[in-house]
Amino acid sequence: MPDTPIIAQRSPFPVEVTAGKTYFWCACGKSANQPFCDGSHKDTGLAPVKYTAEADKRVFLCGCKATGNAPLCDGSHSRL
Repeated sequence: MPDTPIIAQRSPFPVEVTAGKTYFWCACGKSANQPFCDGSHKDTGLAPVKYTAEADKRVFLCGCKATGNAPLCDGSHSRL
């Protein structure tokens, strides 16, 4: 059974993304490179989420790791 993710922060991470570029969002909360994966999830049962940007824009990646729309923030942090 997967571990419970660690809350990295109780607000989203605003990130400028580039169209066509792939990013790996940290789902475990242990990465020192938040909101991106640095491999710290090893042995947690959790895995990073692949996100490919559709356009050059600012997105808000979940910081609390409780979103139902990973990797994007859905406001779940306001209910923690």
